[in-house]
Amino acid sequence: MLEFCAKLLIGYLAGSLVGSLVLGRIRGTDIRQLGSGNAGGTNALRTQGKGFALGVMIIDIAKVVAPILWLSDAALPGIGVDPDVSRETIAAGIAAGAVLGHVWPLYFGLRGGKGMATLLGAYGAIEPWLLLAVVLSWVPVFLLRGYVGLATICATALAPVWLALAGQAGRPLFWFALFMAGFVAWTHRGNIARMRAGTESRMFAGRRRPSGPQR
Repeated sequence: MLEFCAKLLIGYLAGSLVGSLVLGRIRGTDIRQLGSGNAGGTNALRTQGKGFALGVMIIDIAKVVAPILWLSDAALPGIGVDPDVSRETIAAGIAAGAVLGHVWPLYFGLRGGKGMATLLGAYGAIEPWLLLAVVLSWVPVFLLRGYVGLATICATALAPVWLALAGQAGRPLFWFALFMAGFVAWTHRGNIARMRAGTESRMFAGRRRPSGPQR
């Protein structure tokens, strides 16, 4: 368990490098003071443009992919490799740490984003087909409804379902995906409340326009 805890901590420290806040500091901008106030890719796109948002996505994905690929099998000095812990469990621990770091970044006052880009990077590093399934689940919801938050919640919730349908419900990745389904829904609780109130912003009009004022 020492190896697991150490690598989860490393994942958290890497995850605390929130792309929008790192690039914003270079630019002299804190996007938490703009738009929705969220430090994620959607608010970066809306307030800073496509180039900035692309850079945010690259950082937020790379910061979890690199630690998973480099550290899952690596022996840390003074800790080594625990033969009783599977490498997928270690990878899931790194991923969990990175997502938690993105939401509560140590370097930015514990005020970060909602974790979806980092979670996508984790799925891609651990099980690429699952990343594809999640993305393909996200697209139709987004196109039909126009809500990034709703598409994100639905796609994340389907990740453990896809694993179960593939007969992989017992994997560490399944339990990680199940936890993340609930966690991402929680980080989007504000979006859920605004959708229920009819005030959530859409990326495009979709089939129905919200009845309340846009935010």
